[in-house]
Amino acid sequence: MIGEIAIGAVFVPMLLVVALLALLLTALLVRVASKVGLYRFVAYGALVDVCLFIFVLAALAVLFPLLGVHL
Repeated sequence: MIGEIAIGAVFVPMLLVVALLALLLTALLVRVASKVGLYRFVAYGALVDVCLFIFVLAALAVLFPLLGVHL
């Protein structure tokens, strides 16, 4: 089936895999942003984290079909 990965006998949706990858990339970006000091300029850091996750997930969702991976 297109859009699923078989891990053993369990089918995992590709979107779940992309979301986990986006979560890891977001954690890396949040760590870099906090080290640089970008969180000094925002009032709600947690809201920025959620928005950053959504942006990374959307970017990966657009990028993966261009690479030939179907979600």
